[in-house]
Amino acid sequence: MRLIRKTSGCFKFDNMRFVLVRSLLMLLLFPSWLEAQVTVRNLVTENTINPLGLDIAQPRFSWQLSSLDRGVVQTAYEVKVLSGKDLLWNSGKTPGDESVFVEYQGEPLQSNQSYRWQVRVWDGNDKPTAWSEEASFHTGFLKPGDWVAKWIEMDGIEPTSRPAVMFRKEFETAKPVHSAMLYITSHGIYEAYLNGERIGDLYLTPGWTSYNKRIQYQVYDVSKMITGGPNTLAAQVGNGWYRGNLAWESHRDHYGKKLGLLSQLIVQYTDGTRDTIITDRSWKSDFGAIRYTEIYHGETIDARQAQLGWDQAGFDDSEWKPVKEVYDLLDDLVATYNEPVRKQEQFEVVQVLTSPKGEKILDFGQNLVGWVTVKAAGQVGDQIVLSHSEVLDKDGNFYTASLRTAKQQNTYILKGEGEETFEPYFTWQGFR
Repeated sequence: MRLIRKTSGCFKFDNMRFVLVRSLLMLLLFPSWLEAQVTVRNLVTENTINPLGLDIAQPRFSWQLSSLDRGVVQTAYEVKVLSGKDLLWNSGKTPGDESVFVEYQGEPLQSNQSYRWQVRVWDGNDKPTAWSEEASFHTGFLKPGDWVAKWIEMDGIEPTSRPAVMFRKEFETAKPVHSAMLYITSHGIYEAYLNGERIGDLYLTPGWTSYNKRIQYQVYDVSKMITGGPNTLAAQVGNGWYRGNLAWESHRDHYGKKLGLLSQLIVQYTDGTRDTIITDRSWKSDFGAIRYTEIYHGETIDARQAQLGWDQAGFDDSEWKPVKEVYDLLDDLVATYNEPVRKQEQFEVVQVLTSPKGEKILDFGQNLVGWVTVKAAGQVGDQIVLSHSEVLDKDGNFYTASLRTAKQQNTYILKGEGEETFEPYFTWQGFR
């Protein structure tokens, strides 16, 4: 059967034959068109897509059905959970329409392990679907004894401005690495680095909780960030909610007076052995460019005080300060349950205004929550001060009275070496 016919040196479609052949091909190649198929998709574990660091011994699984037909129902399901090649649980064909929070009922899960799971269902005609694509989850620490790291703090006197504290630790890996998982939290807000690279895409971690009752920790897969030979694990910690200004009357130190770090890096080698790098007295600490940092008041970054390479191997930390271990029961540590803070969108300045008072105003066109990234060049010691506001007053001047005592002001001091880029680490602003 021909799709085209040649006439007078030209080609034209034989419409009727083309339509007939196309229909036959569709039926042969896509038999699912004959009967709508039910598929299982959108698998989540504890309402999270492929979570890292679950500290729930019996996690719950949820899924959704997808079909072109209407009135599709689930009459039974089957869930299986695997670790490597080992099958830990198979629910078997289980009658029921449950597809939300189906609880794991298999062998006890182990801490710091990766698991995979799949599900299939039976529809109203008792016809099974294909197995879904695999979902995964990684367990955190399921019992307090899994933590062997110690809380550490800088052992020394800090300036009255209470700057951010930097911590660092060098270590060696002499064998091929199979996996590396970092468990970390802080008294304050932290950012962590491995060999000079920022770990993860989360901000303002570990988040705000009632720190005297529970502190969330985060888990990161840093397997690809480990290098053979010398490595450096580093973090800097700012005041955040832990000891920063909260509520009224300049109240500070609500949960504690000292910034601290707790970190446990588990490196699994291909030969089955492993190393655990923990926060302890072997770490060192110092101050850097972040000279002042408060949630509501803003941040001061002095590029002249930056210590380049402090988060990389080979850095000379002989002048850094020692740390001290701080006793803590560690029974208030919990995995992260909230949706973390991430960068979502980037906005450009819509217009530059000059107020009646002569203020230079950058208008981003809408009210938002975030921070401003600044690129500038100038002389050493030059200062850029950014104040933030949501509205202008009736005369078109910059209006901050609605902020009450919150300063919402970031100050950047230039190093004077060409173009420099600034953005805050441990604060954010609400502004337009």
